[in-house]
Amino acid sequence: MKEIYQQTVEEVLEQVGSKELGITSEQAKKSREKCGWNELAEGRKKSIVQIFFEQYKDFLVLILIASAVISGMFGDIESAAVIVTVITVNAILGTIQTVKAEQSLQSLKKLSGPEAKVLRDGAVIQLPARELVVGDVILLEAGDMVPADGRLIDNASLKVDESALTGESLAVEKSMDTILEEVPLGDRTNMLFSGSFVTYGRGKAVVTKIGMQTEVGKIAGLLKSTSEKQTPLQMSLEKFGKNLSILIVIFCGILFAISVFRGEEISSAFMFAVALAVAAIPEALSSIVTIVLSFGTQRMAKEHAIIRKLQAVEGLGSVSIICSDKTGTLTQNKMTVEDYYIDGKRISAGEIDIADLAQRRLLDDSILCNDSTNENGVEIGDPTETALINLGSRYGVEAVSVRGLAPRIGELPFDSERKMMSTLHQIDGENRMIVKGAVDRLLERTERIWTKAGVRELTEEEKEKIRQQNQEFSMEGLRVLAFTYREIPDQHKLTIEDENHLVFLGLIAMMDPPREESKAAVEECIKAGIRPVMITGDHKITAAAIAKRIGILHDLSEACEGAEIENMSDEQLREFVPNISVYARVSPEHKIRIVRAWQEKGMIVAMTGDGVNDAPALKQANIGVAMGVTGTEVAKDAAAMVLTDDNFATIVKAVQNGRNLYRNIKAAIQFLLSGNFGAILAVLCASLAGLPVPFAPVHLLFINLLTDSLPAIALGMEPHNREVMNEKPRSADESILTKDFLGKVGLEGLVIGAMTMIGFLTGYHQNGVLLGSTYAFGVLCLARLFHGFNCKSEHPVLFTKRCFNNKWLQGAFLLGAAFITAVLMIPELHIIFKVETLNWIQLGLVYLYAFVSLPIIQFFKWVRVKLRKNGE
Repeated sequence: MKEIYQQTVEEVLEQVGSKELGITSEQAKKSREKCGWNELAEGRKKSIVQIFFEQYKDFLVLILIASAVISGMFGDIESAAVIVTVITVNAILGTIQTVKAEQSLQSLKKLSGPEAKVLRDGAVIQLPARELVVGDVILLEAGDMVPADGRLIDNASLKVDESALTGESLAVEKSMDTILEEVPLGDRTNMLFSGSFVTYGRGKAVVTKIGMQTEVGKIAGLLKSTSEKQTPLQMSLEKFGKNLSILIVIFCGILFAISVFRGEEISSAFMFAVALAVAAIPEALSSIVTIVLSFGTQRMAKEHAIIRKLQAVEGLGSVSIICSDKTGTLTQNKMTVEDYYIDGKRISAGEIDIADLAQRRLLDDSILCNDSTNENGVEIGDPTETALINLGSRYGVEAVSVRGLAPRIGELPFDSERKMMSTLHQIDGENRMIVKGAVDRLLERTERIWTKAGVRELTEEEKEKIRQQNQEFSMEGLRVLAFTYREIPDQHKLTIEDENHLVFLGLIAMMDPPREESKAAVEECIKAGIRPVMITGDHKITAAAIAKRIGILHDLSEACEGAEIENMSDEQLREFVPNISVYARVSPEHKIRIVRAWQEKGMIVAMTGDGVNDAPALKQANIGVAMGVTGTEVAKDAAAMVLTDDNFATIVKAVQNGRNLYRNIKAAIQFLLSGNFGAILAVLCASLAGLPVPFAPVHLLFINLLTDSLPAIALGMEPHNREVMNEKPRSADESILTKDFLGKVGLEGLVIGAMTMIGFLTGYHQNGVLLGSTYAFGVLCLARLFHGFNCKSEHPVLFTKRCFNNKWLQGAFLLGAAFITAVLMIPELHIIFKVETLNWIQLGLVYLYAFVSLPIIQFFKWVRVKLRKNGE
């Protein structure tokens, strides 16, 4: 069966059971019973309870829950309480962040739905768009939003902006003609599509599809079949949690075996092993990551980005490919005059001199032969026409004053067959007809040319020069209008025959220009090892011109059209994508395939866009980034991040933030693991030497609550720097537990563990187990507080400004040191914390042992940096 656009008006009306005067209310009622309401089905929103319980999916969290249950069963209520408290706080934080992001998005949505003018029962009525049915005849004019898909049945120079759906920035000239061959969506010129805007002219259309059956609805349906991707941090933490649990189980198994071998009861040995496992697992990890990412989202919100999913902040820091839509993302989605061609010269729009007679004449004529308006910032009309009057405003030449001095007394409206428009004006006492339109059409009708020296014959050589200039403009992706004129006798009624014997005035070239910040943002991406790729529904030449301007494209061979990948297999596309930087005339399905092809090559892909046509690819991508101002609601709902300023450069800031956050999270993990490893080594060393256990359960509780959490969170707040943008993106499958990372954790844990054992032995030999345990507890707590400064950087920071640039870390250190000093010095606390009250000399020794670990680890860092430099 033929598609709607391949049928005549009569065939379409018969198929939908309608006529040119519309349908009756009774017919509308029956149609609604059959087809439903004209609205998109909204996905079921998750409840707060669902969001809360989803926070417990993490593998490490599940291990912790199991540990809490076992601890409770064996009577270790303190450890169980710590675990439950920490993971509950983590879940609450994650829930609050998710709900807040959704609320922020809701505030971006428009409060009122569109209305539609409809022919019902033979009369024109206005009703909410959701009440439209198949068969309704809708009336449209400039400024209206198209409320449903339909076939044109009447057309008066209709032009429609379909950029949200197709990605094509220029308004599409509509036609009544039946299209016989199969064509892509953007070339179905006799059809209107839901969600697009009328920019010029008038028309009538019969509704053929509503709701989920429209082209917009089909895209919404695609979203359901597209699964969301995990970010690198999610994948890394999941893998990290499993590997860490295995390592801890092995350690605790060894300790359990040693305890049994030494003759302890199996039940007490098992309880000791479980208690140590609880101490070794960084319970605070999930909550610390959540807190750090939450602060990251607040920072991003101040920089015009709403984070819908916490992990997206870090995920953006890992991307290696940014697939970006063109219209409204890299460009301004606003036609702008770029060049004049007059009196044989090409003049940039920024260098126009309105004192020059020729240039002012072309400016005035472009404002007069023009139906658009711009009052109080509200633009009405075709984008190419508003570009012309906006140029006038830029130079202080307002359309109202120009039109007031030369009133319009006649017109021949634009139509797609003539490809021109004429207006008649009274100028300096004479009747002058100004004609604008396609260059080739007007040159056929032009006989003379206007110059400063006067009007003279237009030679074939000059015509050829004009054609070459038009070709040059076109190759740069510019849209070109020619302007001509002729004098008309008084009392003469304009006819199409008058559009002959014209005088050539000049050419005006315009385009949807790149955003000012796009070029710098693209340069920053490339410098950071990220490949920017443009994917658009626009024409290849236009897309390539923009891409070349901003640095995405270097050679036209790197650009292709969607038709070229239509019949490629997934395997062929995988081999094809590394060679292409610009994809033009693509469909939503093509966008998904391109994103997926990069993902299958092991890349982390971000997709930016604002149109409905971008939504499926936004969801398919690892990180979807939607535009908040011009973006459609479908795109926002599919994205992980929404830019409230529609600024491509904000994405680069997000990449920088993401990389810094990952670095900080990794530093926090290093801090937690090396400190915990030091505690394990101290216990293992004591067990192997046949000494008493250095710590009481309450000590582990104190360490978990204070010396674990506060410095780790503070490290997550480490000041950001731009150095991270000189690094290449990390691999998608790179684990946190790399060989190098584990080596650093092992070495730092060894130093902390050794100093802890020295403290234990000092106290043990001075006055037995209790004092030894007190020393060990104090040294471990303080050494971990000092260790926070070690984890600030890969480089030594001691005695540098960087050592003191994090007020959060300084605060965590002072607070932690104050608490541990109070525990060790205040007699009333020794029963609660199972310590012996120290004198000032003993306290000084504890601080000394703890501090010594700092310069030792800093020395090892210095050696590592030196060896790395020599290796290079």
